[in-house]
This record gives sequence, C-alpha cells and structure tokens, in this order.
Amino acid sequence: MCDIENVVENENIKPNAISRYKKREQAFILSFETLFSDTDIDELADNAVDGSDEYMSDYAIACAKGILEHSEEIDSHITANLKKGWKLSRISKVSYAIMRLAIYEMLFVDDVPVSVSINEAVELAKKYSVPDESSFVNGVLGSVAKALDE
Repeated sequence: MCDIENVVENENIKPNAISRYKKREQAFILSFETLFSDTDIDELADNAVDGSDEYMSDYAIACAKGILEHSEEIDSHITANLKKGWKLSRISKVSYAIMRLAIYEMLFVDDVPVSVSINEAVELAKKYSVPDESSFVNGVLGSVAKALDE
C-alpha cells in the first residue's frame, strides 16, 4: 500500500538534495542491472523509483546511458589494465559495473576529479562486493588513471 504523505513528500525532493555519492550509487545500480537485462535505462530507473521512496537522479540516468553508449571504449580500458591472463569474463559483475562507472566518469565527466572517481568506486566495492574486491578495483582503476595521464 502506498502512503500518500510519502508520495507528496517525494515530489518535493529537489534533484540536488541527494549527495554525489548517492547519485553515483544509483548510477552503479542502474549500470549493474543492464548487465542482466536489455530493459531501457529509463524503465529501469522508473522501476527503481516505484520500488523505493527515493528520487532517481538525472546524473545516475545520464551515467548509466553513457556507460552503455561508450561500453566498448570503457571495456577496452579495463581489459588493457588487467593483469596478464585476466579477462573481463573473470571479473565479478559488481566490480565490473563499478569500474565501468568510474572509467566513464574519468573519461566523460569533467567536474569529477579522477581521484574522486577512484575513491568512490573503492567505497562502492567495499559496500557491495566481497572484502578483497575493493583492492582489485583500486588497482585496475589506478592503472587506468596512470595510462590516461601518459
């Protein structure tokens, strides 16, 4: 059952009322879902909003769409910075989605410093993945950042 007071309250939430970390977390979740579904990003976002009391940020939707649009380029950066013998198929879907988001930000979002993208990705990995996975994510993203600087 829907509580009408929550609906009215949610309609008054301003897009900037949620933190950049939360927007990034939403983008990760949308991006993660695209790994398992061909559902349109806008529909995934609508479904996420319907299932919670949260506003889905435009930033999250734009990032998820951008990740799909630039997936080949993003994936090439991941592949180029994996240790010898590793392939994309060996990476957990959680880490894969997190790294895709961070690399998308590094390449296409001008107002987010690379260090912030990496740090936030590590925090997402700590929250959503197994304990040692954050070190793996940090290592790959650090290599990507170094390669982008060269």
